[in-house]
Amino acid sequence: MATFLIIDTALEEAIVALGKDGKIIGELTNKEMHSHASFIQVAIDTVLERQQIAIRELDAIVVTLGPGSYTGLRVGLATAKGIAYALQKPLIGLSTLGALAAAAVQLSPTTIELSTQIFAMIDARRMEIFGAVYDTSINLIVQEQAMVLDQTKWNSLIKQPTICIGNGHLKTKDFITTHDVTYLDGSYSSQMLLDLAMAKWNAGQFEDLAYVGPNYLKEVYILPK
Repeated sequence: MATFLIIDTALEEAIVALGKDGKIIGELTNKEMHSHASFIQVAIDTVLERQQIAIRELDAIVVTLGPGSYTGLRVGLATAKGIAYALQKPLIGLSTLGALAAAAVQLSPTTIELSTQIFAMIDARRMEIFGAVYDTSINLIVQEQAMVLDQTKWNSLIKQPTICIGNGHLKTKDFITTHDVTYLDGSYSSQMLLDLAMAKWNAGQFEDLAYVGPNYLKEVYILPK
């Protein structure tokens, strides 16, 4: 089985983990979003040292491509690409929204009906979110996009029983719906990221180091000085 280095700096909590033989064997997290850049390199060195694994022994590098924090995505991907390029190892990219949807299936307190859809959403400030809708097999129903949520948009998306997950769902609780909506707290784990990465590894789905970039979903806006 493969040994993976997992890097996730897309959201509030950053994750650096090692996966081997399908299980997480080492992990460090950081809950201070503004310090992800200083956390990541030290965390990589630490988890490798603690597990006594040389960096050259890694089989692949796994990184979340977004959507999420612009700075976090740049930091995580630049680090992952640098390691993958230096070691000549495959890079596996994961969607944060897809990971949230997979987590919803795992976290659901009851058996999910096949007719249920999963609305994964990340807060993008004001009434905007990054969101996507999936079926219970984590196939896309509505493509990943930046969207402004209002009652009309909500009605266009919620046409069947729905599970909502991600910090963006706090913006939806006042909307009226004629279908059952379940709200789940929590997020994906490093084990969930490893499981998704293993599926891509087995399918040979790797990123092109020359062209892969963060999945911002909307243009970066920098305030003028």
